[in-house]
Amino acid sequence: MLPAETALAQEFRVSVGTVRRALGELTAEGSLVRRRKTGTVVTGRSPKHNLRFYFHYFRLHKRTGEMQNSIPRILAVTRRTATSHEAQTLGIGAEEDVVHIHRVREVEGRPVMHEEVVIPAVLIPDFSLEKEKIPERLYPMFWHRYGIKISAIREMIEAELATEQDCRFLDLSAPAAVLVINEVAYDEQARPILMNSHRATTANDVYINEIQ
Repeated sequence: MLPAETALAQEFRVSVGTVRRALGELTAEGSLVRRRKTGTVVTGRSPKHNLRFYFHYFRLHKRTGEMQNSIPRILAVTRRTATSHEAQTLGIGAEEDVVHIHRVREVEGRPVMHEEVVIPAVLIPDFSLEKEKIPERLYPMFWHRYGIKISAIREMIEAELATEQDCRFLDLSAPAAVLVINEVAYDEQARPILMNSHRATTANDVYINEIQ
């Protein structure tokens, strides 16, 4: 059980309002729970549904449900004209440029997912096209470097037969199945700012989406 808000504020030398907001965020993500007459209690569980965890953790988990980290390996970074589908999805002009990133994610040395990220170039004007300078986590980059806060993410999930490219990047032998996750991220004004197409093998891992 945590101390009272006033005690926490005194201990960390911040205002009660700051403590209240912090506790509210931790409660919303499932790390804390507030009980009448008891107070605020640490749940001792690892939430998997909060955006903060979405930004920092890989969404393919071990079959036991444990979170795991992935290491992204950049295959290519290019700047090109948006396709008609990309322009429509991202709400940009047909002739506008996008930054396209293709990378493979590995867990414990094995490739489990390859993904193609598409971002309107106008949102990231000074973004480097050098593979070595691409940050591992793109979503926090939007906030820290460009002041763009992601507030919502929409995913469409389906299963497909692995393509020749899937087999090459994921070490699969055809015929094989892959999990396809087509994702669009939105800012606080509901403006689409990023597309990401993930293609993953789930031979040893599972996709977990936890809602409370």
